[in-house]
Amino acid sequence: MSKDNLIFPISPVKAAPSHVDALTINWHVTEACNYRCQYCYAKWTDHPCPRELFHDRDRSQHLLAELFRYFQPTNTRNPLRDALSWRTLRLNLAGGEPSILGERLLDITRAAKQVGFEVSLISNASRLTSDVIKQLAPQLTCLGVSLDSTHSGTNLAIGRVERNGQRLSLNELTSNLDFARQVNPALKIKINTVVNALNADEDLSGLITRVRPERWKVLRMLPIVDATLGVSDEVFAAFVERHNAFRSIQCVEDNSDMCESYLMVDPYGRFLRIPRHSDTQPTLIRTPVPRSFGQAVGAQRRRGGIVSPRCPASSISSPACASIRP
Repeated sequence: MSKDNLIFPISPVKAAPSHVDALTINWHVTEACNYRCQYCYAKWTDHPCPRELFHDRDRSQHLLAELFRYFQPTNTRNPLRDALSWRTLRLNLAGGEPSILGERLLDITRAAKQVGFEVSLISNASRLTSDVIKQLAPQLTCLGVSLDSTHSGTNLAIGRVERNGQRLSLNELTSNLDFARQVNPALKIKINTVVNALNADEDLSGLITRVRPERWKVLRMLPIVDATLGVSDEVFAAFVERHNAFRSIQCVEDNSDMCESYLMVDPYGRFLRIPRHSDTQPTLIRTPVPRSFGQAVGAQRRRGGIVSPRCPASSISSPACASIRP
């Protein structure tokens, strides 16, 4: 709700809606994750909660159909259209770690594509083997990978490690991403990096050069779960400046950009709203899709603004930010 909505004041004179190419809905399909990153809300377990919606094929299919019906560009009853117009609709599958779902992840990507969505995925890549990629890549328009560091010790300190101590091999990752591009030449690769106290002084230029992503999303750690790894404005700005050579593919998000800025569906099929204050837990909207989104927009209007997904103002000039993204 990826992680993309800024607040626009309402004018007495109704302005023409802004336009983006694609509207993205982020479905966090599970809270379970095989990593234990200190700043993440995910639960460190290989076994998702049995109540999570993805277990139920019929209810999952119903959610996908409802989301597409309500947010498709031709639905003029969607209140978001007062502030925004879009051409296509994309479903971004996130977690936790979506690859934990195994075959169900493949089922969901195929079902979403059949409904009419473009589909993208954000993963820690630990379980994206060549066999998985061979089946998954043809279903995706974008594959996002979370990478915070090239140093084994830093990844261990952050918690980017499996229970058995195994960490992601960057050589294997690079090879797998090259294979994904061979399987689907139209596939776009995105890197997500969370800047925190453990990696803020690192130079990731070599990694980005090797992976060759079409987009690099640089996020400042959001101190909702744990503030101990937070970084100052100056430290975050220094990280961004250090990687200025990649500004053409960067989308930079500070805490203020992320608060109340994402259209998110939780693992139980409910909209989740990130609060205005970064030290406050996200809140749930517990009603069905059309009514819950209408309530969220109505509440935003009562506060004097409207939710409108787009890139943060700090990076709006970047070509990489031309469409809504997770």
